[in-house]
Formats: sequence, structure tokens, C-alpha cells
Amino acid sequence: MDFTQTAGATTRFRPKADDREATLLRLEAFAHLMDTAFVIPGINRRVGLDALIGLVPVIGDVAGMLLSSYVIYEARRLGVPRWLIARMALNVAFDGVIGSVPLAGDIFDAAFKANRRNVRLLRRHLEKHGGLRTNEIEGKAVHIDG
Repeated sequence: MDFTQTAGATTRFRPKADDREATLLRLEAFAHLMDTAFVIPGINRRVGLDALIGLVPVIGDVAGMLLSSYVIYEARRLGVPRWLIARMALNVAFDGVIGSVPLAGDIFDAAFKANRRNVRLLRRHLEKHGGLRTNEIEGKAVHIDG
């Protein structure tokens, strides 16, 4: 892999747009697994591994925070600004601290979904500043009666 600063070359700290898109897809899959992979029958509420791991007192919440820090690591690797890294870290810390409260924290943990929030923040930032094309279709939907 070439680590030079020539135009268009991939550097270790600033991947090309295709690499950024692949990283975002991987992070979105990770966030889905951690926050929304399973449906609780009867109430149709989505939870992920983070909520299930968080049921184990203290150790589960610490493990969830460590796993969630992967999104922050990748965001830093993609070169996002420090203020965004700090905001993402606060989301993870808030989720971990409140999630450590017995029972009420587990309910909060299932609802807050820090990983999905952080990946959404990262995608928005890269769409605005990182040369990444938008993931959403812009415009109005029109209903045509047939």
C-alpha cells in the first residue's frame, strides 16, 4: 500500500472515497448488530447485542462500551474532526454510565442506541465534508393513482 501524499493516493490516515463507503457499510452493519438486530416478541421493539450484553452487571456495560469504541476508532481513522470524536465518545460514555444502572439502565440502553447515533453522525459528516455521496434520495415523493 502506498502511503505517499500524492494526489489521489490512499494514505493510511485519509482513505479514498470508496474505502470510506466500505468502512461506513461495515460500521452500519456493526451498529445494526449492536443496537437493532433482534425483535422482542410481543412489543415489537428492536434491540441488539449491546442491550443483551448490558444485562450482565458492570462487566456487560464495560464490554458494550469497549465494543462501541470501535466506531470511534474508525471515525478517527477516517479523519473526522476532534469535536465530532468527542461527541461520539460522549454518546458512548452516556450510554455506558446510564446503562450501568440496574433495570432502568438496561431499558435506557435498549432505547438510546449509541452505535446507530454515532454511525449516523459519521455518515452526515462525510457526506458534507468528505466527498461521500449522499445515502438518501433527495426530492419529493409523489403518489400516482392508477
